[in-house]
Amino acid sequence: MTRICDDFAYGDGPVETCFWNETINAAPYPPLAGDLSADVAIVGGGYTGLSAALHLAEAGQNVVLLDEQQPGWGASGRNGGFCCLGGSHTDSASLTRRFGATEAREYFLTERDAISLVDDLLARHEIKADTHSNGETVLAHRKKDLRALEKKAREISDLYGVSADLMSKADLTTQGMGGSFHGGLTIPLGFALNPRKYALGLADAAQKAGASLYGQTPVSKISGQAGQFRLTTPQGTIEAKKVIIATNGYGRESVPNWMAGRYMPAQSSVIVTRPLTEAERQAQGWTSLQMSYDTRTLLHYFRLMPDGRFLFGMRGGLRTSSKADQGVRHLIRRDFERMFPAWRGVETPYYWSGFVCFARGLTPFAGPVPGQDGMFAGFAYHGNGVAMASYSGAVLAEQVLGRQTLRHPKAILSPPGRFPGGRSRRWALWPAYLAYGLSDL
Repeated sequence: MTRICDDFAYGDGPVETCFWNETINAAPYPPLAGDLSADVAIVGGGYTGLSAALHLAEAGQNVVLLDEQQPGWGASGRNGGFCCLGGSHTDSASLTRRFGATEAREYFLTERDAISLVDDLLARHEIKADTHSNGETVLAHRKKDLRALEKKAREISDLYGVSADLMSKADLTTQGMGGSFHGGLTIPLGFALNPRKYALGLADAAQKAGASLYGQTPVSKISGQAGQFRLTTPQGTIEAKKVIIATNGYGRESVPNWMAGRYMPAQSSVIVTRPLTEAERQAQGWTSLQMSYDTRTLLHYFRLMPDGRFLFGMRGGLRTSSKADQGVRHLIRRDFERMFPAWRGVETPYYWSGFVCFARGLTPFAGPVPGQDGMFAGFAYHGNGVAMASYSGAVLAEQVLGRQTLRHPKAILSPPGRFPGGRSRRWALWPAYLAYGLSDL
């Protein structure tokens, strides 16, 4: 059982002061004790695994889901809560070169469909997740980025069939998004939510549909083949006909061995303020509940929440120790004060970090594991997993069932290659982050 980051990153330290933990109480799911059999065993209790479990249970499958910590504990329960377009980290031209124009178009329509799927899940299962925001707004942190946003507006219309609203600096002020930004682009797709309430809502819905969920149950080994898989845990085993791997950035190199080198965990960090007074919001000129992010490659993402608190996130550090994590806490506070100077005196009592996940081809994967008949995997959402991970879980459920009602674009069915460097592959992030930082100046 191998992992590629410090033990600290996989424990409770990075999430001890996570704001979302205070917004919902949830009884822990018990550990597996004994031996079970199932039609489908799912390893990982984030959006991918929970969505797959729910859709499979609704289809009458006997489903067992196992999580090393608790369902919703990882990135799914601690992200920024942006249910929006995304999932890949590449552009339409690159996707067209790889898969052709028709399949590239199919992928981008899938991003739109993924948002609709989450909206449907929230409504159908009556999950109260504090939703707000009419789409998302991209903010130009440099004047020259306005030209890029003009081009992006045309692409949004071509790819998704909706009209994006290009705004000047004065327009932003009128809309309650005041600051040092030079303009922006509002894309009318997506919404903000409480990610932990959504994750635990999915878990509850899956259990009500008949799925069995277990926490504190790490899977140390998967052996066998289709129809006869055996999953080994500390206190029991699962005999399953089919298996879904849904561990994303929190995976292990050996569960299964195919995962080794195919995922790249990268940290993202978030702070949340105390509730801001109306006077404080007016002083900064930020009164909008619109979820937003800037045009940096190493972007900042932020939103005012319905209770008056302000959430501010950014890419985390390259080291994964406790000391490094605290260093990032100072960096994120520094950037927050630079971008919103009127709030320099505002306390930010909540801080946490977690892993997003990249693939070498910069597209998500949701498909069969090559050479392992009956095994499937879903991971690598490149920092936009609320919608795409939920959708991937539904796609994996359809693949297990041998049916197709959703889009299954080639871009997410293409198995990712391995990163060079083996367990030391995260060192490649150092020159990449340096280049990105310079390009953002």
